[in-house]
Amino acid sequence: MSQDFSNAKLVNEHEAAHTLGMKVATLRRWRWSGSGPNFIKIGSAVRYDTAELRAYINANRRSSTSDQGLRSTSNPDGSRAEVGV
Repeated sequence: MSQDFSNAKLVNEHEAAHTLGMKVATLRRWRWSGSGPNFIKIGSAVRYDTAELRAYINANRRSSTSDQGLRSTSNPDGSRAEVGV
């Protein structure tokens, strides 16, 4: 089964960091630790899908400082699932 990626917009780590308002070093640390937004490796190039960045931003919205939001966990197939805390 193939997926249609014709609408996918991929950005590099510098553009992703700018979108998130973070430093590139933070994204690199998140990739190393397995946290942060999902990313794509094409050879040695790291790319972020802008839809994944929007999803990551939305998943981290909070209404107060005590709101723990959703916690991201990894599924056996490598995808991530959001679970309530």
